[in-house]
Amino acid sequence: MNRLMQSKGLINLMYVPAIVLFALFIFYPFIQGIRVSFTDWNGYSQTYNWVGFDKYNTMLHDRNVWITVKNTLIYGFGSTFFQNILGLAYALFLDSKIRGKGLVRTIVYLPVIISPLIMGYIWYFFFQYDGGAVNDAIGLLGIEAVDWLSKGPTAVWLITLVNTYQYMGTAMIIYLAGLQSIPKDYYEAAAIDGASGIKKFKHVTLPLLMPSITINILINIIGGLKLFDVIVAMTNGGPGYASSSISTMMYNLYFARQDAGYAAALGNTMFLMIALISLLALFYLKRKEVKM
Repeated sequence: MNRLMQSKGLINLMYVPAIVLFALFIFYPFIQGIRVSFTDWNGYSQTYNWVGFDKYNTMLHDRNVWITVKNTLIYGFGSTFFQNILGLAYALFLDSKIRGKGLVRTIVYLPVIISPLIMGYIWYFFFQYDGGAVNDAIGLLGIEAVDWLSKGPTAVWLITLVNTYQYMGTAMIIYLAGLQSIPKDYYEAAAIDGASGIKKFKHVTLPLLMPSITINILINIIGGLKLFDVIVAMTNGGPGYASSSISTMMYNLYFARQDAGYAAALGNTMFLMIALISLLALFYLKRKEVKM
């Protein structure tokens, strides 16, 4: 008994390094961020003043903040929608008896391992106005060049599609694992009942795939809402704040405007927004899951 208690005590001690690291690199900066949001600290000075809720009040009346919130929601929900539709389509293809599945899986998953910043620069060179591959291609058809990245709505949706392209491979892998875990008995029972391919998908595949859908949607929403690298590479949030996300606006507030208090207030708001959306999605999707 004593030996068992000693072993449990040793196991508990193994949690200590993780707790210390969490406290140092997650919890302490989080608390500091809340404190800084109530000051006028510029991010460099040794002195600062307590300003209460001034930064939050400024944020509510800042038109640029509302533009970035709208863009952030488009990045989050747009990427989630396209990544799941395309990821599921590829997974269904790979789960069928068709040749060339290994090649398709490699091609679709390959962008995941590329740095988001590099991916952004690759697509920037495709869509840039002077000498961009897209404008060169449409120029051959006699179509006038388009400044894709200087128009806010166009740039926002292009960035959303680039983020989709990069991470739909992750969604595909998760869906493929989910599809391959569904017992074949369910499909055989459905076939005996006379169910067609669409009915099998609707009444067997989709309900039993809900755990994979939950994981994918949560990962994609969180990733899209905090999107940063691709935006910096393709437009740097411009023109103005037309394609900016909350993450890129925080970066500009801190380093360009040297307003760390405002950046911290915006960061805290982004944290609450992502937490609220993720929890609502989690509770809703968990209720839709069925047990095999």
